[in-house]
Amino acid sequence: MELSKLEFTALIALQADVASEIKRREVEEKSKAKKQIIELARAYGLRVEDVLNKEAAARKPVEAKYRNPDDSRITWSGRGRKPTWVQAWLDGGKALEELSI
Repeated sequence: MELSKLEFTALIALQADVASEIKRREVEEKSKAKKQIIELARAYGLRVEDVLNKEAAARKPVEAKYRNPDDSRITWSGRGRKPTWVQAWLDGGKALEELSI
């Protein structure tokens, strides 16, 4: 197919047809892949739930390393963004180690 010889409207129509065919094939390919995965799991005596193992994927809570000096119920694990109370403590010129549990 020589695209340079097609008129603009024909190219637009072709583009729509291609997008539609891509969507159709994507659904088809995903369906085939899903069937193959299920067949492979069954061949090894596994259920799909065993393969996904959602329990293992769940993150376990991390133990707290720092405690708020003003409210001992508030803690921080040291991971992620610093809570405002930690940042205020540090901005006050105090060391993070002083908040250690």
